[in-house]
Amino acid sequence: MKVVAFNGSPNKNGNTCEAIKTVAMELEKDNIEVEIVHVGNKVIRGCLACGGCRRNMNEKCVIDKDEVNEWIQKMKEADGIILGSPVHYAAIAGTMKSFLDRAFLVTSVNGGMLRHKVGASVVAVRRAGGIPTFDQLNNYLNYSEMVMPTSNYWNVVFGTAQGEAKQDDEGQQIMHVLGENMAWLMKLVEYGKDHVKAKERKDKIYMNFIR
Repeated sequence: MKVVAFNGSPNKNGNTCEAIKTVAMELEKDNIEVEIVHVGNKVIRGCLACGGCRRNMNEKCVIDKDEVNEWIQKMKEADGIILGSPVHYAAIAGTMKSFLDRAFLVTSVNGGMLRHKVGASVVAVRRAGGIPTFDQLNNYLNYSEMVMPTSNYWNVVFGTAQGEAKQDDEGQQIMHVLGENMAWLMKLVEYGKDHVKAKERKDKIYMNFIR
């Protein structure tokens, strides 16, 4: 099995990546391969709201000048996905948000490509805003009908300078427990495919409340 993790921090080896690596350590103990993709240092344009991905149905965003379509295919092929972001103004880092908006729209309108995959979110924060950012990341997983592992607290580590997250003992434990639970849940999902038939995906109902 394989997990693809997306590091939304501008810093390749900062505290967001440290959190991801701690989760990955536990996954790899269970022979689950982990690939970390650095998103936060790229130039990623936001969604155009053009509807092209819905019209074309080719598993691609119409914007083809960056790596988003390549990352979408990595998500499709993976059994599990980790979303990691630092906190910028109590929210997801901008580049990561642009990637997630486009990628999760494409995967949603193209038949629910991420449905029943295992997905987790992790956040690195200096002081405040960790929980709102964690909630925002989880919105993408929930909307996609993904299965989410838990830990023994919210998945947030504290640190400012590179490597400081290692000094957050509770945060480190949170990530270790998350990794253990994610590996366990991925095995359950894989085992269940041959024993429990999944219900058919429902076509989404869209309501407009303006009359």
